Amino acid sequence: MKRERGNVGDMIAAGLCMLAMTVVMLVYMKNAGLVNKKAAVDQVARKYILRMETAGRLTESDRTALLQELNSLGLTAPELTGTTVEQVGYGQPIVLNIRGKLEDGYEIEEKRVSTAKH
Repeated sequence: MKRERGNVGDMIAAGLCMLAMTVVMLVYMKNAGLVNKKAAVDQVARKYILRMETAGRLTESDRTALLQELNSLGLTAPELTGTTVEQVGYGQPIVLNIRGKLEDGYEIEEKRVSTAKH
């Protein structure tokens, strides 16, 4: 049997393809993690807008608990500017506005609007 000569070009092409796929996979995993964190912030916002519907505003104890939950999710410099903190009457609109940064400076904003039902 004759031994065929290998082609180094084929090996380099296969190596480059593997490298490219590894880079794509790592970028995807990082972005998927950011999407998961954004979804977690969304769930926290839902939880607190439901509480606000009952209370008619964001109470101070809920505000403290909300900020702690956001910090535990990795949201840095959370802001609640524009959130309803003054008592509103039944049927009046209430707003929960969350802004902050996730890792690598990725800015998010979650705004929820509902009606007071207390």
